[in-house]
Amino acid sequence: MIDFALIWAGLIAFAVLAYIILDGFDLGIGIMFPLLKKKEDKETAMNTIAPIWDGNETWLVLGGGGLYAVFPLAYSVILPALYMPIILMLLGLVFRGVAFEFHWRARKSQHLWDKGFAIGSLVAALCQGIALGALVQGITVEGRAYAGGWWDWLTPFSLTTGVALVVGYVLLGSTWLNMKTTGNLQRLARNIAKLAGVATFGFIGLISLWMVFIEQQYLHRWFDAPNIYYLFVVPVLVFIVGVSLYICLKKERDTSPFLLSISLFLLSYIGLIISFFPNIVPPSISVWQAAAPDSSLKFLLVGAAFLIPIILAYTTYAYWVFRGKVKEGEAYH
Repeated sequence: MIDFALIWAGLIAFAVLAYIILDGFDLGIGIMFPLLKKKEDKETAMNTIAPIWDGNETWLVLGGGGLYAVFPLAYSVILPALYMPIILMLLGLVFRGVAFEFHWRARKSQHLWDKGFAIGSLVAALCQGIALGALVQGITVEGRAYAGGWWDWLTPFSLTTGVALVVGYVLLGSTWLNMKTTGNLQRLARNIAKLAGVATFGFIGLISLWMVFIEQQYLHRWFDAPNIYYLFVVPVLVFIVGVSLYICLKKERDTSPFLLSISLFLLSYIGLIISFFPNIVPPSISVWQAAAPDSSLKFLLVGAAFLIPIILAYTTYAYWVFRGKVKEGEAYH
């Protein structure tokens, strides 16, 4: 028998991962924007993402809309628990989008819009990390409703995950610029990537250890036999990827640091899924409890079978068309 709830859980997980990676590097560029002192470097950095940044956010809409449609119970619990960070994240995304466009139009006040681009990117990334941390630490549920307080999302752990995601996005953004640019901007991006890589690696270790003390489910999932014998491959791969990333940056490679940064995010995401499953709202609501009726899941899956390949196709085409280095003075706008 086909498990439609599990299929949809996989699709939502894929949409969230695609958003984190694709929007992560352009948020990272916004966060590190104040470190780019020359106007030419700022405009070159913006031109590396100008053709694609708004399309990257399609995956956020797909993930959020999909959660509402196919896992309504999860949506009704998660949203009240995370109203504040989610609202701030959306405001940050809107503000950075406006600032991005005004950078090219409002020449007299350009420096103000550049600050807005950086602030909006930082707020959006920080709130995404805080929301993730609040979800990881668990959401209080009674019956079928959120039963926690207004400030339950704000804890030392969630703030740490917020900072960790900001640093991780800087790693993605700096390795993207290392891949897409040349000259002084590329050298600056490479130096930032080295620091961000070390910091990201440290945060992965800190949060992974912290998690096992937050919830017994995580401790048993990773350290009980026989799980420990085959799940240890995940932290081993994280270590290998982290070391390889640093070596490639030292050797001044162009493309491999960005791909290895993505791999680091992918392995961390796999680790989260291993910790969560079968729950979609830790620690008490499973994928099947949160899912809509099978008839609804089947109907929506037909639409997704057409929509998702189209999104993948135009995303791939956009990246292919605008592949290669972006040099100073080359403008998309």
